[in-house]
Amino acid sequence: METGLLDASDWSAKFVTPSTIGELEAGAPFLSNIVLLPTAPRSARLYITALGTYNARINGARVGIDELAPGWSSYSHRLKYQTHDVTNLLTAGTNRVEALIGNGWYRGQLVWPGNRSSYGAQLALLAQLHVKFDDGTELIWGTDESWSAGSSDLRYDDLYDGEIWNMKGERPGREERPDSVEVLQVDLETLVAPTGPGIRTTEILRPREVIRSPSGALIVDFGQNIAGRVRLTANGAAGTAVMVRHAEVLEHSELGTRPLRSAKATCSYVLDGSNDEILEPIFTYSGFRYAEVTGLDLEDVKRCEALVLGSNLQRTGWFSCSDPEIQRLHSNIVWSMRSNFFDVPTDCPQRDERLGWTGDAQVFAPTANFLFDTAGMLAGWLKDLTAEQRADGTVPLVVPDVLRNDTPVAGWGDAATVVPMTLFQAYADRQVLLDQYESMKRWVDKVAAVAGENHLWDTGYQLGDWLDPSAPPEHADQVKADPAVVATAYFARSASLLAAAAREIGIDDDARRYESLFYEVRKAFNKAYVDSNGTVQSDCQTVYALSICWNLLGPDALAGAAQRLGELVREAGCRISTGFLGTPLILDALCEIGERSLAFSMLTQRDCPSWLYPVSMGATTVWERWDSMLPDGSINPGAMTSFNHYAYGAVADWLHRRVAGIAPGEPGYRTVVISPQPDPRITAAGAALESPYGRIEVEWSWIDEVFKMKANTPPGVTAVITLPGASTSVTVSNGEHSFSTHYAPE
Repeated sequence: METGLLDASDWSAKFVTPSTIGELEAGAPFLSNIVLLPTAPRSARLYITALGTYNARINGARVGIDELAPGWSSYSHRLKYQTHDVTNLLTAGTNRVEALIGNGWYRGQLVWPGNRSSYGAQLALLAQLHVKFDDGTELIWGTDESWSAGSSDLRYDDLYDGEIWNMKGERPGREERPDSVEVLQVDLETLVAPTGPGIRTTEILRPREVIRSPSGALIVDFGQNIAGRVRLTANGAAGTAVMVRHAEVLEHSELGTRPLRSAKATCSYVLDGSNDEILEPIFTYSGFRYAEVTGLDLEDVKRCEALVLGSNLQRTGWFSCSDPEIQRLHSNIVWSMRSNFFDVPTDCPQRDERLGWTGDAQVFAPTANFLFDTAGMLAGWLKDLTAEQRADGTVPLVVPDVLRNDTPVAGWGDAATVVPMTLFQAYADRQVLLDQYESMKRWVDKVAAVAGENHLWDTGYQLGDWLDPSAPPEHADQVKADPAVVATAYFARSASLLAAAAREIGIDDDARRYESLFYEVRKAFNKAYVDSNGTVQSDCQTVYALSICWNLLGPDALAGAAQRLGELVREAGCRISTGFLGTPLILDALCEIGERSLAFSMLTQRDCPSWLYPVSMGATTVWERWDSMLPDGSINPGAMTSFNHYAYGAVADWLHRRVAGIAPGEPGYRTVVISPQPDPRITAAGAALESPYGRIEVEWSWIDEVFKMKANTPPGVTAVITLPGASTSVTVSNGEHSFSTHYAPE
């Protein structure tokens, strides 16, 4: 058993920064020193972090396999450090320790229209080596004034714009202008060990094809939209210039770069003339399926690879069904999560804005928790959210907060209550509720203060049901749903979640108080926004979905609202009319009101707007807009157009629960509810989940009115099973169970 450096006093090393080199536009510096060891070590650990990103080596060998370490967090509050076992990299005698330092999130571009240095102007390294020898002695050594700095072959690096390399020496760099270092005063109390996995290369893709565009460019199609990098093996004369440009899509057979906005997403290299020279960036990544390569011949281009990057999360959930397009949709959702769970849950990986939008994260959290083990990563992100939360309870639009927004926004700030509760439901870990409770409470209290005595959140700017299909290309907030209706609904929802959290952790007075607040907001919502026949103000799919799913309507109003929602969906030809906030709920709302067939009609709709329209257009990830690409193959004219954006992929949660039939009956799936819902358009489905208690599996088919199902649950898990058409449930313990029944719905 080992522990990390738990206290600031455990650090004897100091943050060091180059004295005169390493300015913003001057390329990546590297810092180095020599450590002398009397004998080979019995064990050695390197504790390391940076203001910026680091690539460390000992005696020329790479330290660790994480990329863009130490990752992104709310640096002024929480700076992560990594621990590496470097025993096998050290020898008796002289050992060279060095690290190349890049801008990363610390000093790179983060926010449009191209500002940099969001956190600081000086890059710095902190490294501390603990070495134990066979005789029981120990050496502790680290960064201090004795280190030196030098410039490197990496002349420019930026997360959004790319890198420029002049390949003259051994990577990661070589000393050209020796420089001293200075100690940088940094609060060591901010140092924390990461709770989630680091960013790694999770897969390597080879080209599907290499095409020649109408303009004559060589473009590589990797067949899958990803977040990652291109690695080339180059052969060319010294001084040859090679360039790689990235894009998610082709537009009229050329690289479609307009969705990048100001991001250059370009890597350039000047070759040193060696054979099979490896060209690969270190401190950048791009969102792309296509890469345009200039400066190399066709055979070298054909040998390129795409390195898929993302947080190294363990896969825990799978889904399959008889409809290949829905299966493709689910695959697209998984790929969008892999691209955007990038140390923090980002919105997209390609353009000049790849931020941890809180609204996107909260709507997708249930899907994310099923597909991958997100417990550590999201718990760490919530600590950043708490650290960034304003004293008055306002939650930023993005976490880490580089927008510096001080206005509470419904659906985005509600990540403070929604994400902790989804983590608790998925993993049954009360600690996340204990850790986040005060943050949850401060958010609800802030909204209560804004809403005032009438309990209506009808003031201030709202993003609302962002990007519903009716929104004009350049005005994503001009949507059908009344923002006050949406905001007040979220107020009620967060009050209800807070009451539930209080009950779980035994704060009974708060539980009663916030449950009462929920009913007060519910009453105000009905009085202000719901008429006697159940029509909800602004009369669109989203307001009915929120009202029905969150129990905001009384029995009389519910009947009218249910009828009206069905009418709206039919009038739309079963095309979806919701944005970011309504989409996760619309199919559940239809099921709740007995319109399950209508829900399947909406799911399987192929015309735009729909989930399957992008699939029909060849999408391999989820789009930000329902029509990110228009039917004629041109890109949506809106500046906010991504082809890799997981928000609308929240529908996968419905696929897991309603179609395959796996839903939590108790937190952590200690009790699992298995209630699959077949439809003539989906005649077979299945899902598997690695729950905290073990693997849960369901597989079913429905052929010639005979429904067959197998369910497998692990020890300690109870399954409550309801077969299609059955009026009662059966409860079973662990093991494999088979069922067969006649099912012929009218």
